[in-house]
Amino acid sequence: MAPAIMMAADKVELSPANTGFMLICSALVMLMTPGLAFFYGGMVRVKSTLNMLMMSFISLGIVTILWTLYGFSLAFGTDSGHVIGWNSDWVGLSNIGLTELWGTYNIPIFVFMVFQLMFAIITPALISGALADRVKFTAWALFVALWATVVYFPVAHWVWGEGGWAFDMGVIDFAGGTAVHINAGAAALGVILVIGKRVGFKKDPMRPHSLPLVMLGAGLLWFGWFGFNAGSWLGNDDGVGALMFVNTQIATAAAMLAWLIYEKIRHGAFTTLGAASGAVAGLVAITPSGGAVSPLGAIAVGAIAGVLCAMAVGLKYKFGYDDSLDVVGVHLVGGVVGSLLIGLFASGHGQSTVEGLFYGGGLTQFWKQCAGVFAVLAYSLVASAILAFLLDKTIGMRVTEDEEVAGIDQAEHAETAYDFSGAGGGVAGSAPAPALAAAQSKKVDA
Repeated sequence: MAPAIMMAADKVELSPANTGFMLICSALVMLMTPGLAFFYGGMVRVKSTLNMLMMSFISLGIVTILWTLYGFSLAFGTDSGHVIGWNSDWVGLSNIGLTELWGTYNIPIFVFMVFQLMFAIITPALISGALADRVKFTAWALFVALWATVVYFPVAHWVWGEGGWAFDMGVIDFAGGTAVHINAGAAALGVILVIGKRVGFKKDPMRPHSLPLVMLGAGLLWFGWFGFNAGSWLGNDDGVGALMFVNTQIATAAAMLAWLIYEKIRHGAFTTLGAASGAVAGLVAITPSGGAVSPLGAIAVGAIAGVLCAMAVGLKYKFGYDDSLDVVGVHLVGGVVGSLLIGLFASGHGQSTVEGLFYGGGLTQFWKQCAGVFAVLAYSLVASAILAFLLDKTIGMRVTEDEEVAGIDQAEHAETAYDFSGAGGGVAGSAPAPALAAAQSKKVDA
């Protein structure tokens, strides 16, 4: 996804085919955010469903405006000190020509801008899964705005911006292992260490209320991820985008199967939640590595990520941090695994000639990957914790204990996901609301 510099001798003409392809990919990536909302929304309890949906949806609004005003300029503008970009002509997107091309690529700047916007939108939305049930919606909205500005925009420049330090070092991140998944996973860990656990953590049942919603969300994510990954080669016709598409499917399948096998051995059952989580773990792990590894390498990346992420989700009970929907276990761990395995499985026949350890290239690329992974992890963890601390000490991050127990949907949105007031008709349908609510509370694990 790296930009290129337009040289005077280059004669690049706009490609309608590539432009159309990238607009389709942008739409696919946009669909991932509603898909994520369903995925997370089904994993929470009934009383938190709408809040979980809204925590993803609000990112579509906030990040779009910030990206338009200054985010695109900070992430992809002219480099300053290898840490941030800036281009005053891009502020408000007001001085970009309709047919002005992105570097030496044959797509308009507007197309690249909107494709990258969809990445910027989904990254803070990923964080929300760790904070289910307990965060004020206003505080969350402010956190999204601050985090995108202070963390995502600079990190995107490090990794993908011309002149960014990780870009110049040669850290490989095809479509977002560091900039998206490690970034979001580390941020989630930083915030939950500040705001604390849900009421009843490790005591009360907190099972997913709708596994069909989880599977629907996972399916939408899998579908949209092809645009996320294959589109990150920006329509180049050298076959690397096709390789990435193929590897995305392969690694996701391998991770899902590996998670289910581990789950059967460890817990005695193949679960739908495990299948969905395993698929997402594979998608996460192949995101940075899919342009560098072969299809056989993709199987290895997916299988390793599936097992390690399945093991990692249980760490919250061992160490006592309340990662509600396993953002740390899937996105942070999956992003780290996928990024580091490039140093082992890079074949030299994909996006670059870089070879990993198993292909005779030694550990040079592995150490570069380590530098990128742990720098992003540390920066995001610390910066996110500081932002959460400041918000908590000013406006407060959490709802009250009574509001959390009663249900954050009612407290923050004055709505509920499911209306049972007319369920079944007859006597049940005419029951007074309090009586019906009491009856439902016995049937539904809230």
